[in-house]
Amino acid sequence: MNLTPKTLLRASIAVALVTIVLKSLAGYITHSMGLISDAMESFVNLASATFALAMVTIAERPADEGHPYGHHKAEYFSSGFEGILIVGAAVAIFWVSVQRLLAPQPLEQLGWGLALSIVSSGLNAGLAWLLFRAAQARRSIALEADARHLMADVWTSAAVLVGIVAVHFTGWLWLDPLLAIGVALNIAREGAKLVWRSSQGLMDQAFEPETQALLRATLERFAAGVPEGGRLRFDDIFTRSAGQRRFADLHMHVPGDWTLERAAALRDALEQALMDAVPGLRVTIQLLPLGMEARATQLPSDTPEESHP
Repeated sequence: MNLTPKTLLRASIAVALVTIVLKSLAGYITHSMGLISDAMESFVNLASATFALAMVTIAERPADEGHPYGHHKAEYFSSGFEGILIVGAAVAIFWVSVQRLLAPQPLEQLGWGLALSIVSSGLNAGLAWLLFRAAQARRSIALEADARHLMADVWTSAAVLVGIVAVHFTGWLWLDPLLAIGVALNIAREGAKLVWRSSQGLMDQAFEPETQALLRATLERFAAGVPEGGRLRFDDIFTRSAGQRRFADLHMHVPGDWTLERAAALRDALEQALMDAVPGLRVTIQLLPLGMEARATQLPSDTPEESHP
């Protein structure tokens, strides 16, 4: 089943609406602060999925004169916005829970409340699984952020359910708001992680170590396969990620007695090999003769990665 990111996010919006109704009803009939805090987080799910849909739509726009590298970074805004909303929801849950901790209230109709919460958690878990699969296949941080938030919601709901059962058997009313405070702290941590990751993407973060290693290995294999007399050298390798797209710039040094046609043909072949090895890659290769050094523009503190096959 090959669902598009926009289809999955529309499904996320629909599931958020359903879970808001189910969890709000569960909190209302039980008077459980844990379930009420869980419902409050579902409102964040709705806002996050809606904003993510808008950003994914923008990210899919083709490159234009004003944005020659495309609009892929829009997904990072989605992830950062979702993280900020999560932290905001955590603060609100924490505040309300402290008030309930100071004035505990008995829980009611736990059977119906637990049943409604379990149904909503099942919906979130199923959707999160689909979002994770799509995020890995498409390298979409917007889908991954939504999936991680939904899974955090699932674990939150599980903790709340355990706490409510414990309150029922122990009679400790303070346990319910205390558990809600734990929920707030947990989702605040998830929100902070999303904000941090989106900020790194907006600052042109280099490829992750696994992809950098794949890039180097491809260069080494390519250099080893060049016919006799075709010694190559690569340096000034710079990489950056922008949403689903990846960009790499490097210098390829070839023998000085080669014709421009031969060097250009080899460069084209290398570009194709790199794009085949690294999905979503756009690579720019500058040709130089062996023995000539042309340093790329960089800050004094930069230490460009080099490869010498």
